[in-house]
Amino acid sequence: LAALLASRPGIEVVAQAADGRQACEAAALHRPDAVLLDVRMPGVDGMTALPYLVRLAPVLMLTYSGEAHIVQEAVRRGASGYLVHGEFTAEQLIAAVRDIAAGGRPFTATAATAATALAAPARGVRDLADHPDAYLRLQHSALQSQSDVAQSSPERSAPAAGPGRREHFRLSRREEEVMELIASGMSNQQIAASCFISEKTVKNHINRIFAKLQASSRSEAIALWLGTARPRGGAPWPGTGR
Repeated sequence: LAALLASRPGIEVVAQAADGRQACEAAALHRPDAVLLDVRMPGVDGMTALPYLVRLAPVLMLTYSGEAHIVQEAVRRGASGYLVHGEFTAEQLIAAVRDIAAGGRPFTATAATAATALAAPARGVRDLADHPDAYLRLQHSALQSQSDVAQSSPERSAPAAGPGRREHFRLSRREEEVMELIASGMSNQQIAASCFISEKTVKNHINRIFAKLQASSRSEAIALWLGTARPRGGAPWPGTGR
């Protein structure tokens, strides 16, 4: 990420940090034009550091955590933008970094939906309406990615989401987190680093996930999780009739 950003004209990576404490110290020292921040980090995590960092620079959340309550809490704590991995390209990331340094508020589609559901969201993301280009590019990418997944599956009529579908698998919270990371395309090593667990633990989680989904491969598990394939035996998804 640092190499990608540093390779673009007008962008200088002045510091990198392994946790929230280091991020606050580096931001206070360098006074950057923008901070890219993950939600999950060892020690002091991103959400804890966020209120301190926003006093020093605009903060762009860059994370796999797309849960609505996390996005909303990040906005409440002052995040100026929120990008969910898997919903943007490298060029869109560069555009978002430039945008946030200039006072914009770039959100990918998942994050924008969550942010606008806040009780007083208009203030939090109102600039999306004033500066739609960056957001629309990001949103189009997310929608196109979802379309590509659906078109690549023979079960095009399967629901992209639906009440009772994911509950049907009865995954634990950690298993759901690991499954989301699998669906985003991460390797076991990347999942281990993201969740701060060993690769052996990741493999154990995956074995349990495959058993619960009745999947024999990563691709089959992803298709079942995203709703682009039916459970084995052709049974309809709960609550869908399909």
